[in-house]
Amino acid sequence: MSELTPIQKEIVAALEHMKEKSLITEAVLAKKVRENAKIQGKNKAGISLKDLEICIEYLAEKGVPFALHLNSANDILIKKEDTYKLLEADAKKRRQSSEKSISVLTNGDLRQKTSGGKILKKRNDRKKMDYRDVNDYV
Repeated sequence: MSELTPIQKEIVAALEHMKEKSLITEAVLAKKVRENAKIQGKNKAGISLKDLEICIEYLAEKGVPFALHLNSANDILIKKEDTYKLLEADAKKRRQSSEKSISVLTNGDLRQKTSGGKILKKRNDRKKMDYRDVNDYV
């Protein structure tokens, strides 16, 4: 299997840590990832389905099978089972369309954490020049 991205490594570590549980919700997994990676903010962020599927396949190769399920609110449920199973096509499509409107954890969140946690501030106060006081600006 190809190399995992930093966020996928964090997801794998969290899943391995919680592998004794028979059912893991997306919210609990995301909380564990934020806790392990020491990510500040994004408390409501979920896990991307694409990243999670790669992590489930990776763990299945290591002998730790999980199955993905989707509840009615498009939240991912991760169940410990004998063989790994990904989402069916219609559930996958439904989840991907709902991801467009939710916040998910990304590699950028890990980069911000390692760079000192500073978030770029956008300049929002504009200085307006009064054409009557041109001499003040010359």
